[in-house]
Amino acid sequence: MKKYYPVIFSAILSAACTNEVPVVNLGIDDTYYVPRMQKLDLHPALTGDEYRWYEIGPDGKRTLLSDQRDYIFLSKDEGTYTLEFEIIDPDTPYSFQFTIHVLHEEVEYSPYISKVVEYCPAPGQFINEMPRYEHGDSYDDILKKCTESISGTNDVMISLGAYGGYVTFAFDHTVVNVPGEMDLRIWGNAFYELLQPDRKGGSAEPGIVCVSYDVNCNGLPDDPWYELAGSDYRKNTTLHNYTITYRNQADANAGDIAWTDSEGESGIIKSNIFHKQPYWPQWISAEQMSFKGTRMAPNAEDISGSGTYYVLYCLDWGYADNHPNDYFNLNSFDIGWAVNEFGVPVNLPGADFVRVYTGVNQYCGWLGETSTEICRAQDLHIPPKSLYD
Repeated sequence: MKKYYPVIFSAILSAACTNEVPVVNLGIDDTYYVPRMQKLDLHPALTGDEYRWYEIGPDGKRTLLSDQRDYIFLSKDEGTYTLEFEIIDPDTPYSFQFTIHVLHEEVEYSPYISKVVEYCPAPGQFINEMPRYEHGDSYDDILKKCTESISGTNDVMISLGAYGGYVTFAFDHTVVNVPGEMDLRIWGNAFYELLQPDRKGGSAEPGIVCVSYDVNCNGLPDDPWYELAGSDYRKNTTLHNYTITYRNQADANAGDIAWTDSEGESGIIKSNIFHKQPYWPQWISAEQMSFKGTRMAPNAEDISGSGTYYVLYCLDWGYADNHPNDYFNLNSFDIGWAVNEFGVPVNLPGADFVRVYTGVNQYCGWLGETSTEICRAQDLHIPPKSLYD
């Protein structure tokens, strides 16, 4: 029985990533049609002791894809793919081959961010300014402003605030993990200072990048998150499972925010004369907020000795807002760097959601707290449509 889904790609995607795939005997059809970079969620109806999914090459060679009962097919490239599913069971063994036709999408994908799905900044001097909070704005209003700021090539900075503050964004497709290649690029506002050109320092406010693969295919960022382990991930100066809690003090100055952390330390996000607005996100009514993650060592040095000239040195690689945007490789990321909560590498097929959070807890006098800023991100497997960058 040959199935053909009508060439209305929104309908294809809905069927491809839900339980709406027709169930016939095994629960897998003879033929599927799916756009590239979109997931086909396969759920066999029959059960057994063990399972095997193979791709069958033109020469008949079988490549093992998975040994789980369910399997999500994903391909960056158009073409025809032959798959085989085996149930290994002494009573009811089963083997079934089927074909997947991967097509070009009807509406061209954008290489850039399509939507901001979460914006949870920590307190900071640029909060309520980047993006600008207006009286009465709800969380949904702020999300819309974030999307308008960093989607496409809009390039309007948003600030994540002090340590732990984060943004989560998505593309209009799955960013495929291509072995041996960089998959993502993220723009910030880092720059090098000129006094020490060999040390690569200036304004580097490193943000940790995490990715999530939408395994349950519900379109929400509720699946496990994996950190892309950068150059400092395994250094003995880096803390994992670090927690910080900020408290909004009603009697404090406009911007002063107290914090305590899991190391027994405490401090203040102190207001300054340059930014006099409240530093607590004004759409959040809670009196405290907590963040947990990896924290790198402070990267700033007061080279003046008097608090007038701070240099924030760049980490080697693997962090957002850490090197100037002109340095392509130093602002690009490989999904293959992903590790789980124990630091063990994981092999993800791709990323449906990307999260960036401020990775340093640091205060630099008149410069204020270190806060990651971003303005754009790109799937490097889709060429931009212009010579913009």
